[in-house]
Amino acid sequence: MAAQTRNKGSGLRFSPWNLLLIIPFWILLTPLYNRHDPTLLGMPFFYWFQFVGIAIGVTCTTLVYLGTRTKPATAPRREATDVDDLDEGSAR
Repeated sequence: MAAQTRNKGSGLRFSPWNLLLIIPFWILLTPLYNRHDPTLLGMPFFYWFQFVGIAIGVTCTTLVYLGTRTKPATAPRREATDVDDLDEGSAR
């Protein structure tokens, strides 16, 4: 019983929702926003584009969280240990 609670939440999990986390990386492409025009409310494109990128990143992260929070994590694969193996390992 203790082993089950200890492994809860460990391991890797993949979901198609996780692919949404790739979208915020477009903000790293500097040539997309390295310019002054068009301005928005007097702010150069360089600045307001980054604000939009932050909002999109937060939205994507929230969607991934909401889409994957109920999926159980898979426990890492471990070989079953026998009592004899444990005794031999501690004798060394």
